[in-house]
Amino acid sequence: MSLFDIISHQLVNGIVLGSFYALVALGYTMVYGIIKLLNFAHGDLYMVGGFLGFLTLSAISSVVGADWPGVFIAMFLSMIAVGFLGVVIERIAYHPMLAAPRLSILITALAVSLVLQNTVLALTGGQYTAFKSDVGFGGINIGSLFITYNQMILVATAAVLMIALQLFVTRTQFGRAMRAVSVDQDMCQLMGINVPVIIAITFFVGSALAAAAGTMAGAYYGSVWYFMGFLIGLKAFTSAVIGGIGSIPGAMLGGLILGLLEAFGTQISFIGSEWKDVFSFVVLILVLVLKPTGLLGQSEQERM
Repeated sequence: MSLFDIISHQLVNGIVLGSFYALVALGYTMVYGIIKLLNFAHGDLYMVGGFLGFLTLSAISSVVGADWPGVFIAMFLSMIAVGFLGVVIERIAYHPMLAAPRLSILITALAVSLVLQNTVLALTGGQYTAFKSDVGFGGINIGSLFITYNQMILVATAAVLMIALQLFVTRTQFGRAMRAVSVDQDMCQLMGINVPVIIAITFFVGSALAAAAGTMAGAYYGSVWYFMGFLIGLKAFTSAVIGGIGSIPGAMLGGLILGLLEAFGTQISFIGSEWKDVFSFVVLILVLVLKPTGLLGQSEQERM
């Protein structure tokens, strides 16, 4: 295989992987931007979204089929369900802790993660569940490069969701309110903005995007597992930090960069695929040392 073939193949793999990272990273960065919480349960919402997408597709496949239209319907329903789950988690676990020290709410997030993981573990017995779909394996050849229709659909869907989120945040009244709350919650309350509702909308949108990524990952890789959200949650956090946590364009950029770095990093002879996770976290350490605010992040001064 020539150097050009290696680069082109890994470019496609990196973009596909980065799309998953970016969708999950958006939830991290949105929640952090609003209430300064590193929601370490967010990766588990990705996992729950994968399972709900599987259950929904299994229920409707006899009517709409199990190819991509059926997967999209299952993804949409999973997004709604996990979005409301994110709101319930915020109301029960996080909202009472907003005035508590940051460490307390961080420990609460870890506890929520364990609850979600162990609930699905108990329901599935810790076994991989086959995500049965009929998405096929077709594609197109561009020279020696073969790109599957699944890869094109996944990347296009992720791009549409990310563009829709950016338009929602920048062009709608709720989006402007979210940006205002991220700057000063007290002033927003004085101006008549319902801050708890804005926080709930933020959790709904972030959780829904994680569910979309989980459902698409299940259809793409063909299985879901109760522990599938742990590692991608860490990778999405790394993506958010690379791009600048709190910045929505930064989360998108960071996810794509991390996906590409992983894809190309596995081609380095002394790294290999078995070291790709180590490679990702080395990148995280380097970013924190060299540019703690990330590529698009801005330094903030703590108001006393």
